Amino acid sequence: MSLTSLDAKVKLRDGKEIPQLGFGTYELDGKDAYNAVTIALEAGYRHIDSAEWYDNEKEVGQAIRDFLKRSGLPRSDVFYTTKLKNNVSHEATLASIKKSLDLCGLEYLDLYLIHGPWGGRTIRRACWRALCEARDQGLIRTAGVSTFGLRHLKEIIEGAGGTDGTDSEPLEVPVVHQIDLHPFQTRTAIVEYCKEQGITLEAWAPLVRGMRFNHPVVKALSEKYSKAPAQILLRYSLQKGFVAIPKSSSKTRIYDNTNLFDFAINDEEMKELDALDEGLVTDWDPTNCP
Repeated sequence: MSLTSLDAKVKLRDGKEIPQLGFGTYELDGKDAYNAVTIALEAGYRHIDSAEWYDNEKEVGQAIRDFLKRSGLPRSDVFYTTKLKNNVSHEATLASIKKSLDLCGLEYLDLYLIHGPWGGRTIRRACWRALCEARDQGLIRTAGVSTFGLRHLKEIIEGAGGTDGTDSEPLEVPVVHQIDLHPFQTRTAIVEYCKEQGITLEAWAPLVRGMRFNHPVVKALSEKYSKAPAQILLRYSLQKGFVAIPKSSSKTRIYDNTNLFDFAINDEEMKELDALDEGLVTDWDPTNCP
């Protein structure tokens, strides 16, 4: 893994590669989503993150398709992620995947995630089986989860949590886990378990939603490296080995968030950032969901 350019990629446990810097589309609607994704692709991002919940899969997909047509680049040059909104059943999950694929208008989904752990153990495992089936059918290339707690991960990977001795077999290990992850929420137990299992971690709020840009440690590093606080936080994520997914609708910030590859935070400073953990939840935290 090289952290010297926007082309930096992480190799996944299934052998595929994912661009380490992605572009998120949370809270971007309609034309705003289309425009922001277009700017991001023109800025050099090659990893776009959407979700059924965001209600922008159509616009995001259209922006990707239009960019590919203009640039002459192949579909394989853009890594596209979307996510399951409702955990209902195996059949409903397959239907949601097909709907998302139809909406985006792309040939396949590079990465599909269960967006959250709601629904209970039986439903979670059923939905996960559906993702694996969709992958085998070629609808998606890689399957993963999002905002799962340690217990939810173990339910899938180890078959943990069964009460009657049934449905307790280990299932396939998710390839990716996307979660709220930054210096102020390091989630050490989840991170260590994912590393043990070879699961790639994605940080969906690497900028802490701007809530800690003025923290003294962040500001000091910002001044030392002549970088914006956002760039310090993104560089931290990349050096931790995480896939970082910042979002913005500002053209200037979209471009600024790619300016990460001409400096490196030293080891002592990384430890200093790690020590800032305060369990800060930036939006929601379903990791303790029943």
